[in-house]
Amino acid sequence: MTDSGGSSGRLREEMGHLPPGDLRRCLMALASDSAESNLMRQLFDYRFSTGDGLNGHSFGNLLLAALTEVTGDTITAIDEAARILGIGGTVLPVTLTRSTLRARLVDRSELIGESAIDLRNEKLDVAIDYIHLDPKAYVYPPVLDAIAEADAIVLGPGDIYTSVLPNLLVEDVAQSINDSDAIKVHVCNLMTKPNESDGFRSSDFLALLMEYLGTSQPLDFLLVNNTPIPRRLLERYAAEGQHPVAADDSASLTMVGRIVERPLLAPGVFIRHSPAALAQAIMDLVDSSDRARKEPLPAPLVFDCDDFGDTFVPEATMTVGSANADGD
Repeated sequence: MTDSGGSSGRLREEMGHLPPGDLRRCLMALASDSAESNLMRQLFDYRFSTGDGLNGHSFGNLLLAALTEVTGDTITAIDEAARILGIGGTVLPVTLTRSTLRARLVDRSELIGESAIDLRNEKLDVAIDYIHLDPKAYVYPPVLDAIAEADAIVLGPGDIYTSVLPNLLVEDVAQSINDSDAIKVHVCNLMTKPNESDGFRSSDFLALLMEYLGTSQPLDFLLVNNTPIPRRLLERYAAEGQHPVAADDSASLTMVGRIVERPLLAPGVFIRHSPAALAQAIMDLVDSSDRARKEPLPAPLVFDCDDFGDTFVPEATMTVGSANADGD
């Protein structure tokens, strides 16, 4: 809950609310497929392009802000929005603390605010050393219950420093994940991000997760795409400084029990995971682990949801930590 840019950042600064962008996206991802829910999902995603004060705002963000004002608190607002959308599952903010994400660069300078890190326009050749929250963020207690009860915990995909890792900076979250008996899955990003994950391979993302989890215990699964990316898309993304994340299996297998390849690329003009394919791949991993334990099929706990779009796993719990540009 550290988004400081776009519509979410404006509402955070002007109204003192927690930024609603990631909450909105998670609610949309868990909405049912009924005609009524589809219309509400379109409304939640609608962004005003004109209007003094409205330009740039998402309708869903404004509705969540209004619900917070009417109900008096963020949690009740989320519950009411979930009822309106008819979602299957639960959306939990990882923290209710109003905290700022900071990145310390290797030259010892700092970037202050999620948007300053996400959309960096200075010191582009200086790598990020580490990130931290100021002030310290305290976990929303039901999140710990959800982690303890989860059968699967999914980390990613998403911008590693501004979307995935901030969840693990919240007090007690990393330790709770480490203590959980749930299977732990990292969904590998399709592309690197300029000034954040330049040159990263799958093992680099895993190494950061292990570092911020504070553990040497390997994760259970690394889920990677094996669908070839069309050359024209690669060339267009390369012009923006983005390149495919290489899966370096030997190094990755020191930090994960098993690498699973699936056709996860969505068709279209952007390089993104297919929400349906990704959801199915995750549920297949959960189901295979469930069969080994001979227990009922569980629903996963998901940290971040950048590429899940409008399709996700029914009855999942999504824990919201921060937002990148897509969560605006």
